[in-house]
Amino acid sequence: MKGRRHTPEQVVRKLREADRLLAEGAELVDVCRQLEISIQTYQRWRSQYKAMRPEDVVRLKQLEKENARLKRLLAEKELDNDMLREVARGNFWARSGDAGRYRTCKVVSGCLSGEHA
Repeated sequence: MKGRRHTPEQVVRKLREADRLLAEGAELVDVCRQLEISIQTYQRWRSQYKAMRPEDVVRLKQLEKENARLKRLLAEKELDNDMLREVARGNFWARSGDAGRYRTCKVVSGCLSGEHA
């Protein structure tokens, strides 16, 4: 049997329904059967989502998406900074004429061509 994926909103709704049924005196096995989930799934969801409301889950997903975007931006910025540090140290190579050989370039008054090296 193929497993189903539930959205976080669906999970929270099912957990609230389970709480209502359990408060009415139903057994956990019967509640899980009615919600079409296993007891293990119920317990995992319960520990994962605790007392969240559907709108809390939506906000959480928005924050996670924003966090991922900011992490990507930070990683790109760190790469840019690392590249600039390498350039400032002079650890790059420039082609010298038609000889096909490479030599280290020095940055002199903004000239990156290697003429002043």
